[in-house]
Amino acid sequence: MLEDKINNKKSGVLLYGITPPKLHTDASKIEAIANKQIARISELEIDGLVLYDIQDESSRNDSVRPFPFMETLSPDVYNEVYLKDLNLPKIIYKSVGKYSVDELSTWINQNSKHIDYSVFVGTPSNKQKTMLSLNDAYRINQNSDTSIQLGGVTIPERHHKKNDEHTRLFKKVDKGCRFFISQCVYNINNTKNFLSDYYYSSVENHRELLPIIFTLTPCGSIKTMEFMEWLGIDIPKWLKNDLKNSKDILSKSVEVCKDIAVELLDYCEDKKIPIGFNIESVSIRKAEIEASIELLKDVKLLMNKYEYSTVAFELEC
Repeated sequence: MLEDKINNKKSGVLLYGITPPKLHTDASKIEAIANKQIARISELEIDGLVLYDIQDESSRNDSVRPFPFMETLSPDVYNEVYLKDLNLPKIIYKSVGKYSVDELSTWINQNSKHIDYSVFVGTPSNKQKTMLSLNDAYRINQNSDTSIQLGGVTIPERHHKKNDEHTRLFKKVDKGCRFFISQCVYNINNTKNFLSDYYYSSVENHRELLPIIFTLTPCGSIKTMEFMEWLGIDIPKWLKNDLKNSKDILSKSVEVCKDIAVELLDYCEDKKIPIGFNIESVSIRKAEIEASIELLKDVKLLMNKYEYSTVAFELEC
């Protein structure tokens, strides 16, 4: 289903996103974590699993990180060694800045038969030293004999600041990207402003619209909310106040995420913009994991109310 939806530029993609265990976790404990995840995820009606490649993003933020950075197991290793029994398409994030040209070329060639989808991620800021730029990584992939389908990252908050996120997307399409996954969405206006420019730019320039998969993340505490903001996720002041003063911040955030999903579905259905959702579960707290499952099931029901079909535009000259 994921292949069909991406190749035919359809709406309705539903993904579940997780972070691999910490790098220096004992192997037996990693296996136990993986077995629990396999059991939980196997019961979900989803199109694929997203595996994140976590970076230290302190280079783009001078404020103290609310949670200490701890390196995680490589997502492709976690997938190949521990999640091989999970019969689902996997989307493997790859932080390309820490690799040389030869190293990334080797990785692409070695994993062409093992990885169906990958999302290349650049460095968090231009202050951070890098061996390879995102554009270099795209070029290496295009020059490789690989069947890995590339996705790209999109950040509505960046559009709010620079007003060029739609242009970035079309440039990434030209470099091989076939779908996009957003940063976590909590500001609906930033997101709709970006979608509006994405849509009207496609009409003006006779470009196809590729699927955008919006990430939704339950927030279980004020400290988690502070961490989201530290990562660059824009939470409007009124919403931040509502979450802080709610009796149950986790339940409130789930309701907010569902409201965001409805508003995005309504907006994109009218313009026939192909969209989907990626529900993140990046916390180790049981309550937040269960909330992410609840949110995923609710979003699936919401999407089922809409009629999805291949996007085909007759653009006027």
